[in-house]
Amino acid sequence: MKFTKMHGCGNDYIYIDCFKETVTNESELAVKLSDRHFGIGGDGIILIKKGVKADFEMVMYNADGSRAEMCGNAIRCVAKYVFDNGYTNETSFSIESMGAVKYIDVTVEDGKVVSARVDMGAPILRSSDVPVNSDKDKVINEKIKCADREFNMTCVSMGNPHAVMFIDEHPIDFDLNYYGAKFECNTDVFPNRVNAEFAKVIDRKNIEMRVYERGTGETLACGTGTCATVVAAILNGYVDNDVTVHLIGGDLQIQWSGNENDSVFMTGPATYVFTGEI
Repeated sequence: MKFTKMHGCGNDYIYIDCFKETVTNESELAVKLSDRHFGIGGDGIILIKKGVKADFEMVMYNADGSRAEMCGNAIRCVAKYVFDNGYTNETSFSIESMGAVKYIDVTVEDGKVVSARVDMGAPILRSSDVPVNSDKDKVINEKIKCADREFNMTCVSMGNPHAVMFIDEHPIDFDLNYYGAKFECNTDVFPNRVNAEFAKVIDRKNIEMRVYERGTGETLACGTGTCATVVAAILNGYVDNDVTVHLIGGDLQIQWSGNENDSVFMTGPATYVFTGEI
């Protein structure tokens, strides 16, 4: 079976072209291939298929074998793969993941995609839809105790659940693995577990962020988490409507009007690492 390793701002997955390859035991394969010591190594696997509701479909599994709804970094890489490999010659097309359709515009240089702008859809804020257990319709800047520390939390779904915490220290100095793991697995609050973002607002146009992803742990970037963080920052009045988010793996540009019915737009790179065969 042939594969392609790709990353978006360091959020790396193993991509399998299911136009050419047949994959069985997808969840087990994700665990095996994602192992960074005994496998190829990655944050999970992405299966690229022909779409039913869209032009293409991506089927995503986390490194622990759990199915994931959406990944903003992975969808840009899928867009690059299908264009660069000649499955489409259009610069605007659609990709679905677990039934949710996203619309992508790619930027092409010398016949290859260098970046993609993704319409990530409108944010989901209703607590029951995120989901987060709360007696409030929306969780915006609500206090939550985690171990020895109290955070102010805003919850957003971008097709998958996110809990965003704004902190005073720079995220690089924050104990992400300790607090992130506790947030992810707190099923009393987050019945489907959660992706936890810890962010610092630098100014009205810049945010620093680290993310602890559900089913994977820390990743160098998270597209949906970046979108959720900017939505949370706008809802709390911290930033303007066009924000650069600085992640360990690189920068993503996020735009949102602040209207709950409007889409969030994410722009960022997609990069090949290597190809191989197992």
